[in-house]
Amino acid sequence: MSKPTNCLVIAGEQSGEEHAQSFLPELMRRNPDMHFWGVGGDDFKKRNIEILYHLRDFSSIGFSEVFFKLHFYIQAEKRILEEVLKRDCKIAILIDFQGFNLKIAKKLKKLGVKVLYYVAPQAWLWKPYRANSIKKYVHTVFSIIPFEKEWFEKRGVKNLKLVPHPVFSRYKHLLSEIRDRKNQNFKKQLNILILPGSRNSEVKTLLPIFAEVAKKAKADFPAKISIVKTTSVENKYYDLHEGIFDKEYSPEQLVEAFSEADICLAASGTVTLTCGLFEVPTIVCYKVSLFTEFIAMNFIGKHYDLSLTNILLKETIFPELLQQQANPELVYEYLKYLLTEKVAYEKILNKIKKIKDILSADDFKVVDYMDQVLHEDS
Repeated sequence: MSKPTNCLVIAGEQSGEEHAQSFLPELMRRNPDMHFWGVGGDDFKKRNIEILYHLRDFSSIGFSEVFFKLHFYIQAEKRILEEVLKRDCKIAILIDFQGFNLKIAKKLKKLGVKVLYYVAPQAWLWKPYRANSIKKYVHTVFSIIPFEKEWFEKRGVKNLKLVPHPVFSRYKHLLSEIRDRKNQNFKKQLNILILPGSRNSEVKTLLPIFAEVAKKAKADFPAKISIVKTTSVENKYYDLHEGIFDKEYSPEQLVEAFSEADICLAASGTVTLTCGLFEVPTIVCYKVSLFTEFIAMNFIGKHYDLSLTNILLKETIFPELLQQQANPELVYEYLKYLLTEKVAYEKILNKIKKIKDILSADDFKVVDYMDQVLHEDS
């Protein structure tokens, strides 16, 4: 058979689009005649990937938000599958976004599409039966968290490749230049970096909390407040707090932002791992609807840390303030404690140094493997 002429790519969230940067540009360079299309954001657009749906409209967080967007997702899945048939698509790269991507993987398999699934679903957190879906419907799943390989293999998943975490791969050449944050005098100078998330719902919920914390910090410390803004979030959510921030960064300026930061306030997500790699003590916040909280407490049960830094270290190093705890008063209480208790601040610094060693692994060339699959007979 001739090799496929087009490839479906679904990155339903900004973190997925960022993960794709570790392999997709090179894969496209090696296959200049292949047309890439699907779901993504501004980075995909810049690379001339055809966007059926922008991730700004596609991503959601929590059960209640997914519920209210259910009709949208059903229609999106229907359209994508129609395009798969129309384009005679034989290969798909699905990136994270497990609720949608695992569901469509089953239907893609039935249509004769090879599915490469990048970022294994966190089935160990809940829904362990998803391991069966990986076995049945996915050609290859790529795991970026070291302990997942053993977990999936115990459940019969053989088609798994452990790959270097893309965040570590992207920044590892810079990690030797991290400044020493010990012995800082925060009564003389303090830089607080705010990372409110990459979804509208996250920024809408968390940025007002972080903004109040910033005001409190400026009253007690010589604080400069910075924020990372992303194009996947509507400007109106940032504009409500205009004037509070002394400096703004784009996601492309994240390294500069971390180099200047003494401490971060962050939404739970991939960025908390970057905080760990750049050795910036961070307070992690997560807030979803009461309905989502009810489902989580009754069906997930056991509490797991949400920050990837904490998950990898198997210890709550970064304070995590969830739901009602994510309020300006309590967040600021934690912030002030870390800024005034030198031992507590430096304990975090000492612990997070281990992250680099945990993620250091033999290089597995994802792009080589994917390119090989693209050229295999169907």
